[in-house]
Amino acid sequence: MSGVLDFFLGYSLPRILDFHCGCTKRFQDLPQIRLCLSYGKCSAVQKCKKAQFLLKALNLDLADHVDLHSFREECAVRSSYPNKNPLLAEACDGRDSDILPHVQTLKNFPAEELIGKVVMVRLDVTVLLREQKKQQSPVARVISTIKYLHKAGAKLILISSWSLRANSQLLKLEYVAEFLSSELELKVIPVELGSGLEQCVLEDRHNSDILLLENLSQFKQEQANCSEFARRLSSGVDIFVNDAFFQSHKILASNVGITRFCYASIAGFHFEEGMSQLKKIIEMNKRPYFAIVGGANLAGKAAALQFLASRCDGLVFVGDAAFQIMHAFGLPVPMVLVEQESLEAAHMLVETAKSKRVQLVLPKDFWCLNDHYPSQMKIFPANHIMDGWKPVDVGTNTLEEMISMLSRCKKILFIGAVKFSSSNQESAGASKLAAMLYNLSQKNCDVIVVGKQACETFVGKSSHVTVDLIENASVVWEFLKGRKLHGLLALDRAYPFELNWDAIYANTTLPLVVDVGSGNGLFLSRMAKMRKDWNFLGMEINEKLVSRCLDHVSQSGMTNGYFIAANATSTFRSIVSSYPGDLVLVSIQCPNPDFNKTEHRWRMVQRSLVEALADLLASDGKVFLQSDVKEVAVRMREEFMKYGKGKLTVMHDLEDSTSHRDEWLKENPFGIRSDWEQHVIDRGAPMYRLLLLKSSPSG
Repeated sequence: MSGVLDFFLGYSLPRILDFHCGCTKRFQDLPQIRLCLSYGKCSAVQKCKKAQFLLKALNLDLADHVDLHSFREECAVRSSYPNKNPLLAEACDGRDSDILPHVQTLKNFPAEELIGKVVMVRLDVTVLLREQKKQQSPVARVISTIKYLHKAGAKLILISSWSLRANSQLLKLEYVAEFLSSELELKVIPVELGSGLEQCVLEDRHNSDILLLENLSQFKQEQANCSEFARRLSSGVDIFVNDAFFQSHKILASNVGITRFCYASIAGFHFEEGMSQLKKIIEMNKRPYFAIVGGANLAGKAAALQFLASRCDGLVFVGDAAFQIMHAFGLPVPMVLVEQESLEAAHMLVETAKSKRVQLVLPKDFWCLNDHYPSQMKIFPANHIMDGWKPVDVGTNTLEEMISMLSRCKKILFIGAVKFSSSNQESAGASKLAAMLYNLSQKNCDVIVVGKQACETFVGKSSHVTVDLIENASVVWEFLKGRKLHGLLALDRAYPFELNWDAIYANTTLPLVVDVGSGNGLFLSRMAKMRKDWNFLGMEINEKLVSRCLDHVSQSGMTNGYFIAANATSTFRSIVSSYPGDLVLVSIQCPNPDFNKTEHRWRMVQRSLVEALADLLASDGKVFLQSDVKEVAVRMREEFMKYGKGKLTVMHDLEDSTSHRDEWLKENPFGIRSDWEQHVIDRGAPMYRLLLLKSSPSG
């Protein structure tokens, strides 16, 4: 929220990153951000030197993406109800950046890093067994994840949980292994968790067979996200791949706890597709955008419906929830159909819709069934359902009006079933709506269908489905309610923007120096001033510090220095690998000490960062490490020696004989101190410094 206030008060554009760090590629991929760039103070933004600089660095062109004419029209329409401001709505609900962050995916993970690694893949076997006969189903995407990893040379361990309520014979471990073997055309071996899994992995590390662990649903520790159980699961595992997106709203040992013990945790192909589908729901890229809402339990869905009201132009109710809205409008409704616990939620939704000018579309008539003569059906007006009759489907007039209105939409979300609690039969109205939506999907209308029953109405419409089908409604409702998807948040972060290096530096052929954890940027800025023959990049996780550093870059006219807000531990490779020149130096200075258990993943120097540095450094490139806490310096040295792939060696100070004994350098080799280093020296405390050299291939 502070980022929004800062922007509207005229502060710098980089603060927009505070609440848009979860977008998929570039700013231009999200049309609503085009409005954000022009909202409020167009001229101020266009005149801001730093804003122009940042836009170019992120491959944006303000002139190309700000339609001032349409913006003025938008302002005129919305001036009477300022709460409809899409920027404020998006920033306040936080779903874009907080719940759908940009994470590392298998698609973008270096394939060479998979060779010889033990990779654990979290599947949703229940979905696979149910969907195995369908084209373009989750089976195809999950199978492609496993086949890709296997072809890349990884040793695979599959884990999942599946329902024990179905046919117990079909759901035995051996049957699931046989099913996966058939689908993959690879041998899958069933393994029990208590049968020496780690030893099995070590012995068969170079075996091409795939291991399948037993059903995790039988372990209470799985549901409790037990740390010790997660450690047992991950024994001997290097990389974790989550490919069970529709379990991501749950906190399990197999999707959350396990990520603490693997050096890389990434999203598989099916998981990435699930994220993409959720992003489509919240994107306001096409208008009019309507949501068809089925089912009951309005109270339980209140937060989600409030959010949809902030995104959609209209909400169409086709289930029991319709009666609650009708009651809130003061329309006559049989009390037996009113959910008392939903009254407050219904009134709040009606008020929200009025204030935001969102259309609420309610049924005009219903097909009703006689309580005493079940074979008798009759259509009643919505406001005059007679005693002894219960609604079972929307009426003819309702369908005609809805189909006519929805035919003008460019985007439609269909979530929930066209079903009433008093009916057990399939709705004819649902089938007609599905036919209409399918036809619209052929005419440049984006259609997203959520829920098992809603999706089933589309089965058989065509062999080529142009509709996004999401059978698992639970994770979607949780997402729309603003709740965190813990299985997603546990994965490694990735940098969401493509950097335009030519806009950042005057000369991209110069060697690159990266300061990881650049803090207030003083060290990097002083180095950049002294060495004009190098380009300098500061990577800092604190976005406020980065914003201040960018202010300095803009004001000083620096052409060989830049700063980005990123978690270098997980994004270093994806960012630096695209730089045109050579990476000659990386410095990591005084990272915050972490005296907690060694398996905690949030420490800066981790295996993924070390391996990226070892791979990307040019021959004879250097790594400078220092800390005023000896334990931290020792641990950094150990991590680089352990995971540096034998490419890095310690450089000694030839003029200081003591450096040969303990490897610590007496002086800073660059002659420029960071502010914290100077503070430590001034108080007479020691600094523990280390310089590593990447050997040339011939060396």
